[in-house]
Amino acid sequence: MTRVRLGALAGVVGFLAFVEFTSGFLQGYYTPMLSDIARHLQVPDADVNWLEGSQLMLSALVVPVLAKLGDMIGHKRILLWSTAVTAAATLALPFADTFPLFLAAWTVQGVYVVWLPLEIALIWSRTAGRDGRSLLTARAAGLLVAALELGAISGALIGGRLIDGFPIFGVLLVPGVLVVTCFFVIMFGVGESSVKLGGRLDTVGLMLITFALLAFTGGLSLLRIEGVESPLAWGVVALGLLLFVPFGRWELRHPDPLIDVRLFRSPALAPVFVTAALFGMSVLGAQAPLSTFIRTDPATAGYGLGIGGFLTSLVIGVYLIAMVVGALAYPLVARWSTPRNALAAAALLVAIGYFMFLPFHTAYPHMIINMIVAGLGSGALVAALPAAAAAGAPDRLTGVATGLTNSTKTVGGAIASAIFGIALLHGVAGAAGADSGGSTAGSFTGYVIVWCVCGGSALAASAALRFVVPQRAFEDRRAVASDRSAPR
Repeated sequence: MTRVRLGALAGVVGFLAFVEFTSGFLQGYYTPMLSDIARHLQVPDADVNWLEGSQLMLSALVVPVLAKLGDMIGHKRILLWSTAVTAAATLALPFADTFPLFLAAWTVQGVYVVWLPLEIALIWSRTAGRDGRSLLTARAAGLLVAALELGAISGALIGGRLIDGFPIFGVLLVPGVLVVTCFFVIMFGVGESSVKLGGRLDTVGLMLITFALLAFTGGLSLLRIEGVESPLAWGVVALGLLLFVPFGRWELRHPDPLIDVRLFRSPALAPVFVTAALFGMSVLGAQAPLSTFIRTDPATAGYGLGIGGFLTSLVIGVYLIAMVVGALAYPLVARWSTPRNALAAAALLVAIGYFMFLPFHTAYPHMIINMIVAGLGSGALVAALPAAAAAGAPDRLTGVATGLTNSTKTVGGAIASAIFGIALLHGVAGAAGADSGGSTAGSFTGYVIVWCVCGGSALAASAALRFVVPQRAFEDRRAVASDRSAPR
């Protein structure tokens, strides 16, 4: 059994780990202060939900474009540019004194979602010619995801501490300083990838995919606002889906497409994208409903735990720590078994964790145990999916393939977010109200739907990986070819 060591790769992985720590810090830092931000901007608490939705929409749009540009002109260059844009947007947040300005800066800040796909592409490029290339990349990805989750934990703890004792202007400046530091770490610590394809960006394809994604995600947002009885919302969703048809036809004819749609037909990559979409339903769609369920007062709503913000943050912290463990454990499990089986086991853990909520949801230890199980599987999948995409893609399309794992995960999260918003009848936005009087709490049936959708989507991904995907999928192509040519 081949042992894989990072060796000379350790230096660049260390610098990239700081980038992912910064990414996690951004994701965790603002969570404890969302209500304070709403008060600062003089808007209702419910309006902060637009912040999450706007970043999800942006990530679905920019990741394919920036990942393609990374393949064309250099992954480090695009990583550096995206960090500069993120720094500018993050530093603009303290000065945005109206909600529209804050929303615009917050949305642009979401460009950082492309960092992990670009980093995986950089690492894949640097492992060319080395034995155990896919496991090396997976191990590096596990370290990056561990840094990301540690950053999220640190950000949540620091943000929660600072917002209680300092003016919000100064508190909002802190992440900007960290992102600026990250920019110089990339500039001086990370080398460029060895393969740059050149060429011109497919602007027609970019416009077509932009219109399609805006219509689709906009329709999902309308479903959350207007409800399932709205013909306008369903019409916009259908329009978005129909617009993918001309986009696909254009990309098939284009000599250098923005997204090579043939990747979706690849037996090595299609299961990765399907798994990412199904996984996105839980990892991106379920966190807010779980938080509001825990905060809901059982005396007024008949369910929930009615606990405060600090104990709720501990549940989130335990979940993130479990993700760190899962991310670091995936390469070991993949080496002992196969990457396919390790991915299937990770998805199964996510399914088990969410299905455990059905019988076990009435006590604080239930929440801790359930989130640990789901977190172990989630961490492994976050680390493994970009690495699996890099292993299955042609070398010239590693950036595109790893970026598509993020895009499909985002689409899955957007779909789940719409389903959950409808099922809970806007209960997610009413967590504060639920604490005080329970009048805005979502229905318990809605939470059951959340757990079933998250568990069912993860179970479907696990079954597909275990019983549909070939045994040697996601392994080094050179190693697989060598095994096949060896005498029997």
